[in-house]
Parts: sequence; C-alpha cells; structure tokens
Amino acid sequence: MSVELRQIRYFLALAEECHFGRAAARLHVAQPALSQQIKQLERELGISLFHRSTRHVELTEAGRDLTGYARTLLAEAERARVRMAELATGHAGRVSVGFIGTATYDVLPRVARTVQARLPHVTLELRGELLSPQLADGLLDGTYDLAVLRSAAAAEELTSTPLRTEPLMAVLPAHHPLAAGPRISLGSLAGEPFVIHPAQARSAMYDRVLSACRRAGFQPPSLVEVGETATLVVLVAAGHGVALVPESVRSLRLDGVTYVPLTDPDTIDLVLARRTHGNSPSVQQVASIIEECAHA
Repeated sequence: MSVELRQIRYFLALAEECHFGRAAARLHVAQPALSQQIKQLERELGISLFHRSTRHVELTEAGRDLTGYARTLLAEAERARVRMAELATGHAGRVSVGFIGTATYDVLPRVARTVQARLPHVTLELRGELLSPQLADGLLDGTYDLAVLRSAAAAEELTSTPLRTEPLMAVLPAHHPLAAGPRISLGSLAGEPFVIHPAQARSAMYDRVLSACRRAGFQPPSLVEVGETATLVVLVAAGHGVALVPESVRSLRLDGVTYVPLTDPDTIDLVLARRTHGNSPSVQQVASIIEECAHA
C-alpha cells in the first residue's frame, strides 16, 4: 500500500465539503484530478470511502472512520514540517555549553535569559565553574558543543573566537588596610598569601597570576589552591589570603570582600571555542548569542 499525503488532503477536503466541485476549488485543482486521486486512494485502501450519485456525495462508514485518522495524519505532518524548519534555521535543537568559573557569573545568566527569550524551542544545557582544559577536552569528546574559556583552543579540531579582554583586579578581605583605596599596585600585595586556581588542573589563571606577580617583583609566600571561583572569593572573605581575578568576577557579590582595580593591570582574554566541523544550526545560533552577551 502506498498512500500519499496529497491523497489524504484531497480525501479530507471532499469529506468536509461532500461536493467534488467545492472540494476541487478549495484545493485549487481540477475536478477530474480530484476524482482520480480519490479513486486511487480507495484502490490502495481496498474499500469505498464515498457513496456517489450524480447530485450527491456521502461518506461511507469507512470514510467516516478514516476522517479522524486523516486529520491526525495531516496535523502530524504539519508538526513535522514546522519542526524540520526550526531545526534547519537553528530555532530548535539541543545545545550544551560549558563556562569557566569567571564567566559563570556574568556571561552564563545573560546567555540563559537571551536564549530562552529568542530560541524557546532550543534545549540549553549549561554548566559553569569549569577550567579551560576541562572544557577543551569536553569539546573534543562531544560533552559540550560550545565552551567559554580563557585561552584559544590549541587542537586542530577546534576553532576559537575572541570575546573580550579583561583586566585583572585584586580581591581583598573587606577589613584589609588596602581595601578602601580606589586603586592599588600589585606590588603592594607582596608578602600576602594568595588564593589561586589550581596548578595541577592546568588552569589558565594560575600561570597568569603568578607571572603578573613576578613582573611586579615578588613571589607570593604561600598559595591556597581552589578549583571554583566562588570558593576562591569565599576564602578571601574568610581571611585566607588575597586573589587576582578578571574584572567580570566582581558581579559575584559576597559579603566580606572588596574588589579593587590595579594601577597597571595584566589582562586576560575570554574566548568562545567550538568544534571546527559538524556544528548544527542551533549551535551557530547560540554561539552568536554568546558573542553578543559577552560584549554586553
């Protein structure tokens, strides 16, 4: 049996009009073409769907039964068409995005709100507080479609897009003697213990902070290593040391800490990485939103 959707549409129009002329006009086809398709459908199904006379067209019992199925088939076909159109334009799909800790607090919320407003049929999976090496590995193994991280992806299979460059700033306990100043030099923190992202996980911030301290003429006397940016700020508030973070982290507002700009700050880049090939339209749509939100 080979029943076409066109035949189902023709059948339903005739079932609702019970008149070949009106049904043909509604379908914008010639009446003989309509009659031929109905006969073909009846042959395919092996049963009569209409009682016909020179003046009257009436559904048979089988025709009445088929009417409900026909409406369901056409409705599902339209749903499928709309869904495929949404997938083709990136307005539907599933996209997984990972964020480094320092982008979790300002970029991630903006992306979530914007995607929900503009792409309500895209299922967005977001995960924050990750390190750049974890994110690059996650892109390669398919865990993430997109990743907001701190260094351009080195793997040939990945492509990176610059998002923004941020200055580093100091995070001090609120009671620290330097916390009240409008700006401080990094050298003024010599002798302070530093709370820092971990070295073993190859954090981009670990190397950047220590190289900044060396250029300022000192090496921190001790380091407290933590994996999450929020925990880093909490430990500063608890008096375990001071820290350097990208400027965007100041959106993480916690009692007991003060963010203080540096007089001559180092900077660090934020980039968006994705696989070079095979990205779906929905991934491209979300990538554009991330680029927009990172610049907001």
